[in-house]
Amino acid sequence: MSFKLRFVSLMAAIALAAPLTACGKAPSAPEIGDTDASEKITLATPEASESSRDMTSPAPESTAPVITTEAPETEDIPDETTGVDDVVEPLNRADSESVEVMAEADLSGDFSDLDGECRGYGQGVRFDEMNRPKGALEFNEENSRYNAEAIREDSGKTINLTFDQGYENGFTGKILDTLKEKGVKATFFIVGDYAERQPELVQRMIDEGHRIGSHSVNHYSMPSLSYEECRDEIMGLHEYIRDNFGVEMDIFRPPMGEYSERSLAVTGSLGYKTVLWSFAYADWDTKNQPDPASSLEKLKERAHDGAIYLLHSVSETNASILGDFIDEMQKEGYEFSTEF
Repeated sequence: MSFKLRFVSLMAAIALAAPLTACGKAPSAPEIGDTDASEKITLATPEASESSRDMTSPAPESTAPVITTEAPETEDIPDETTGVDDVVEPLNRADSESVEVMAEADLSGDFSDLDGECRGYGQGVRFDEMNRPKGALEFNEENSRYNAEAIREDSGKTINLTFDQGYENGFTGKILDTLKEKGVKATFFIVGDYAERQPELVQRMIDEGHRIGSHSVNHYSMPSLSYEECRDEIMGLHEYIRDNFGVEMDIFRPPMGEYSERSLAVTGSLGYKTVLWSFAYADWDTKNQPDPASSLEKLKERAHDGAIYLLHSVSETNASILGDFIDEMQKEGYEFSTEF
C-alpha cells in the first residue's frame, strides 16, 4: 500500500509520552482521509512497505508514486535529556557542483556491510570541563567519517541556532523579525509539507540570509527505510527546494534524531552532511509551554563552544526569549554561525 504523509496530530500526542519513536520502525499514524482542501503536497515519496526494510542492495528503479493528500500538522520531538559567526552571506547556493563532488567521494558505493541498527540520538546529561555534552562528542567520534556531527568541535566560541520546521504555529515571523533585528543568521530544517504550505516564509528565510536544511519529505525514521526510500526522502525535497527556490541544500537533520550507520552513510553519499544537536529542551508542546524566565536560564547555562541549538519554531516561549538569549550570548563573547 502507499503510505500517505504522516503529519498527523495524534503523532505529537504519542511522541510527548515517548519523545523518540521506537527505533527501527517508521512512525505509524492513522490513514489520512480524502479531502477537498485546496492545499495539497505533490512531492514524490517512496512506496513504503509494512514489512522490514533494509539497505543491503542497490536500489531498483524508482516506482515512487506522487502523493496528493493533505498533510495535517505535527512536529518532531527530540529527547530532552538523552538526548556567533559574524553576519554572513547566505550559504544556500543554486550550484550543484559541491553536492555532486561529495556524492562521488568515499561514502558512495555498497552499504551492505554497514550496521543498520536504529539508534535514537540525545545529547545526554554528562558534560566535560568545557560544558560540552559528552553524548554529542561521542557521536562525532563515532560518526564523523560519515560526514555527520552533533557539535562543532574546534570552531571556537560559536553557537549555531537551528530551528526545526515541522508546521507553522504563527511564531516563525516573530523569530525572523528578532534575527533580523539582531543581525544574526540561523538555520531552518524544513520538511516537505512545510515547504509546500509556507513558501512565503521559506522565501523570506532565504532572502534574509538564513540557511535552509532538509528534514526529509515525510519525516520517516531513516533507518527503517530501504536505500531507495532513504534516497527519495532526501533527494525528493532537495529537488523540490532547488526547483522552487533556487537553493541547493547540503545539510540534513534525520527525523526524531534516529539514525543508523547505514543511513548516515547513505545520507553522506548523496552529498549531505548530517547535523544533529548539542542542546535541546522541552519546547515543543504548544499546550504546555515552558516558563520563559527559566527557559532563558536553561539556554544560557548550557552554552558551550561549538554548540548546535535545536529549537522549535512552534514554541511561543522560544519566540519571546530569543532576543534576550542572543544579547546574553553576545555579551559572553559568543558569535552566531550557520557553518557546518
